[in-house]
Amino acid sequence: MRALRYRSKEHKKNAVRHARNVERVKFRVVKGDTVRVMRGEDKGKEGKIVRVYPKTGRIVVDGVNMVKRHRKARRADEQSAIIDFAAPIHASNVMLLDPKSGEPTRTRARIDEDGTKERISIKSGDAIASAR
Repeated sequence: MRALRYRSKEHKKNAVRHARNVERVKFRVVKGDTVRVMRGEDKGKEGKIVRVYPKTGRIVVDGVNMVKRHRKARRADEQSAIIDFAAPIHASNVMLLDPKSGEPTRTRARIDEDGTKERISIKSGDAIASAR
């Protein structure tokens, strides 16, 4: 039988690194929101959020940051092609659009009488409907 070896300080370092890696970034936007890109190559473009990556703080916006990928045929009946798809961008580069005016706005949270939390547009003061 093998002698039991106790874990060294190296194990604790890995635990700290792992805890830091699994932290999730807090988002002000959610999947389905309409946003405008404020910085970068696609500045001024608008689109809906298709996917959210909470660990990396990135989002995929429909029609923004389009890149090409060469896709090889996997079966005999498939054909190889160059496909366009939206690559992720950082969530800090977009702003949520105000539902009333259509202009970019910041948000604040408000808790209703029934206890539900909702987002409020700072520009118009209206509630932003949840896209979920």
